[in-house]
Formats: sequence, C-alpha cells, structure tokens
Amino acid sequence: MSEPIREKPGLRDLLRNRDFRWLWLGQVISNYGDSLTSLALLILINRLTGSTAALATVAVLMALPQVTIGLLAGVFVDRWNRKVTMIVSDLLRGIVVLGLILVRDPGDVWILYTLTLVQATVGVFFSPARLALLANVVDGEELLAANSISQTSRIFFSLLGTASAGVIIGLWNEFAIIFIIDALTFFISALFTWRVVAPPGLRPQAGATAHAIFSELMAGMRVIFTSRILIGVLVSAGIVMLGLGAVNVLFVPLLVNELKLPETWFGAIQAAQVAGMVLGGTLTAALAARLQPTRIISLGLAALGLGVALIALVTQVWHIMLLLFPIGLVVTPVNAAIATLTQTLVSDALRGRIGSALQTMVGAANITSMALAGVLAEIVGVRHVFLLAGLMAVLAGVIAIPIFGLKPRFASQGVG
Repeated sequence: MSEPIREKPGLRDLLRNRDFRWLWLGQVISNYGDSLTSLALLILINRLTGSTAALATVAVLMALPQVTIGLLAGVFVDRWNRKVTMIVSDLLRGIVVLGLILVRDPGDVWILYTLTLVQATVGVFFSPARLALLANVVDGEELLAANSISQTSRIFFSLLGTASAGVIIGLWNEFAIIFIIDALTFFISALFTWRVVAPPGLRPQAGATAHAIFSELMAGMRVIFTSRILIGVLVSAGIVMLGLGAVNVLFVPLLVNELKLPETWFGAIQAAQVAGMVLGGTLTAALAARLQPTRIISLGLAALGLGVALIALVTQVWHIMLLLFPIGLVVTPVNAAIATLTQTLVSDALRGRIGSALQTMVGAANITSMALAGVLAEIVGVRHVFLLAGLMAVLAGVIAIPIFGLKPRFASQGVG
C-alpha cells in the first residue's frame, strides 16, 4: 500500500507563526502602496508629457538598478543583517515617495525620473533580504506554502491598490494623497518587520574591500554553476522572460488594434487572470504533496507556454479570458516553486546572492524582450510574437527537465 499523502501547511498554520505573520502583513500593505504609486506615476507622466517615450523611460529606470547592481546588492545582503536591511530600505523608500509630491508640472519631470531611480535602487536590496529572511522564520517544509501565500497576496493587494488609485485620482484628481498613502505603507511595513524576531543567523561583516566583495560574488556564482537545479531555475526563468517581456508590452496593442476592444474590457480581462492566480495559490499545497518543486516548474512553464501561444489564435474577448484563467492558474505555483528552491538549495550565508542572481537574470531578459517587442511586432506581427513567446516558454519547460534530472530531489539542506 502507498503511504498516505501528508497534508501540507496552509494559511491558518502559517499565521500561527508570529514572525511569518508580521513579515506577511508588512508585505501585503507594502504591495498595496506600491501598486497605488505604480499606476499614479504612469497617469501623472502621461498627463505631464503625453509622451510614450517618457513612459518607457520610467519603466527602464525602474528595471535598470536590478540589472546593473543586482548581483552586488546580493553580496551586501549576505553581509548585512537582513532584518535591518529591510527596515532601512522601507524607511528610505517612504521618504523618497514623499518627494514625488513636488512633481507638479512638466518642468518637474526630472524630479520624477530621479526619485524613481533612487527608489528602485534601494528596492534592489529589499527583495533578496526578504527572500532570505523568510527562510529564517519558516520551517523548510512550510516554505512552498509560505511562498505561495506571499505570491497570492501580492497579486490580490496589487489589484486592490491599482483599483484604489483609479478611484482616488478619479474622485479628487490629486496625486499627493496617493504618494502620502504609499509612504505610510512603507513606514508601517518597516514597523511590522521590526516586530519579526529572526534567528541569530548571520552577523554583519566588516572589511568591505573591492577584493572581498568580488570574492564573495564569485563564491555565489560558483555555487550556482555547480548546482544543476539552480542552473535549471536561472536558464528556464531567463528563457521564459525573453518571451513574456515582449508579450507584456504588446498585450494592449493586441486587444485594442487586433481585436478592436474598448478599454472598458481591460478590468474584466485582468480579473480572469487574477482569479486564476489566486486559485493557483490555493492549489499549490496540493501540488506540492504530489510533485517536486522542479516538476512544478517544468510542467508549469510548458502549460504557461501553451496558453500564451494559443492567444495568437484568439478572435473574441471570451477567448482571451478563457486562456488567461489557466495561465494565471500555473503562474503562482511556478513562482512559489522557484522562490522555494532558491531558499532551500543554498546555505543561509548565500541566499541573498542567489536571490539577486535570479532577479538580475529575469530583469535582464525582461528589458531585452521589451526592447525588441516593437521591432518583432513590425517584422512578424503582434500575434506571431505571442506564438513565439509561448514556444519559448514551452522550450524552457522542456529544457529544464534534463537539467533538473529525471529524478529530482528536493534538498532541504543548503550547500555552499
């Protein structure tokens, strides 16, 4: 007889963990504030300039720090106290967001650009610190559920923040309110993180010479390139984003120019994908009971690619919604599995570097793909870009299988 499948921890179990609870609450309130400002910035820059180039500049400035200094940020995250790093990052970003209140007319756009770049630079240190700290406060067998809950919460509260921003701007036509609320969410997030009691873990290191930093960076890279699973994660994530970055840019042209849909449909279309992502988060624990995280990634990417490729064939709005729901369904488990592997396959001393390496790979692939989106659309057409992106995601899932190995083992003990 086969052994009974052990029930995996759920939200109720995790919320009994005081430290996870504070970390999670800080995340969701920060996600809400971030989405408020993200939409507000796009609307503000469009009103001040009416330029798509200005919108693209903001997008590039937000992504640039991760690509340029992301790997080095990971080294410092591993040298510093992760909890303190998160608190300082939240406080600094809250102050920076308040500065956006000064942006009032087209002559102030340079302030917006500068503050956007500063905020994104500080944020590069926050994400890998949180990824590493989460693994310090949650048991190994609970990590996949914790990451899944984090992903699902991020989606829900980001959607809520976007909707709130639209209402606030529509009712009061005032951006300062949004920036003040976002700043407050950063300060509250810092307070919640301060309440977390993390294990002793790492101690801040001294002697941050160029040679020491480079040596630690290389130590992290050696661990990555000696782990089949970490190589598989980085390669598959990079290939997928080389396709999906272009898809994200061309989704609006597909809906408006190809399908001739009015903008009023955008909310319903987005809701279909969000519903799938939320449901996917609730199913992650059940998947984890039957599949290794590596299998969730490879199978999930193949399913994701198939859904994206089929979008190239749509002719009606309900076709889009029908496809976006299963696409959303697989996104959350895949993201949760990737985060869990980067937390569990390396020692605590290297988690910041590994997390930053993953984000840098994804960021570089995303920027490259977005930059090529317009050119590819002109050459082969918008629909064929979706087909190509879908095939790349399927390829990523197929390539990941032999890299991960036919019988992958989920390591609970870190290496390095």
